[in-house]
Amino acid sequence: MHKHFISIWFFIGLLLTVYGVLICGTGVYELFDPPPHQVELAQYHAGVWWGALLLVLGLIYTIKFRPKDEQ
Repeated sequence: MHKHFISIWFFIGLLLTVYGVLICGTGVYELFDPPPHQVELAQYHAGVWWGALLLVLGLIYTIKFRPKDEQ
């Protein structure tokens, strides 16, 4: 009998993907409905950039380390 282990990087990729979707989604929402009190450097839209970066990295890890069927 052969045991198959799932890499921890797969779960880290899933977590980064979820965080990326949430942060990027919040950043895009703030583009269309800005908060009443803007913070310094708000014009750079850090939420959109960091969310997109997390989303891309999460997808790379999730695809690269996804469990494979070994029969």
